[in-house]
Amino acid sequence: MLLPRITPCLLIHKGGLVKTIGFKMPKYVGDPINAVKIFNEKEVDELIVLDIDSSVNNSELNYGLISKLAAECRMPLCYGGGIKTKEQAKKIISLGVEKIAISSAVVEKPSIVSLISRELGSQSVVVVLDVRKKTTLFSSSYEIFTHNATKPHSINLINFIKKIESYGAGEILINSIDNDGLMSGYDLILAKKIKNELNIPMTFLGGAGTLEDIKSLYNQCGILGAAAGSMFVFKGKYKAVLINYPSDEQKKEIFESFID
Repeated sequence: MLLPRITPCLLIHKGGLVKTIGFKMPKYVGDPINAVKIFNEKEVDELIVLDIDSSVNNSELNYGLISKLAAECRMPLCYGGGIKTKEQAKKIISLGVEKIAISSAVVEKPSIVSLISRELGSQSVVVVLDVRKKTTLFSSSYEIFTHNATKPHSINLINFIKKIESYGAGEILINSIDNDGLMSGYDLILAKKIKNELNIPMTFLGGAGTLEDIKSLYNQCGILGAAAGSMFVFKGKYKAVLINYPSDEQKKEIFESFID
């Protein structure tokens, strides 16, 4: 049985740990290895690390950094950013990473999910979809973007998540571009919309600012995987940099009905 998870998501830009707002204005907040050490002490459920440069720059993966992160982590680690082939995925797993996150490669070639899941097992494959709300005069919908929200794709969101699920994805991570870095709450409408269509685990990212936001995601949408970035690296209204994570008691309160 899948247990509830609260997952910090770290963004890597030019080798440093950054936070963005709406996928823009990356603000340096520290050294990623030091952040991992602190999260170790706080016994986080899982850690997601995404390199936001690799796909945009079409650059080779930083295996040295990946190796250091994997060696330091005492919790399950999911790493993504610029992964395009099963050979790259295999190498990352061989370095001690538990899961690989793939995004732009999946949108461009969905069958990559099958290739990697057959090689590594579906439990090791997380598909990340960056999603933005699109509103017209008569309707609204959600659009998939890649390359740090600079490249839109005319793909039906629901049909696409069903396709990648059928290809063997073990988990889907939905990242709300609109809510990224705002710390004003998750897009619960989007979360419900996708949760109702999925049969595999889902993690939702983008907008969390308080533990109540995570509780709402769980209580209103039934989603067991809550991820956040700003919430776990900033503290207070002036956003002072401070690595933090909820205590066991706080987590128990959030997922009270599940634990009971």
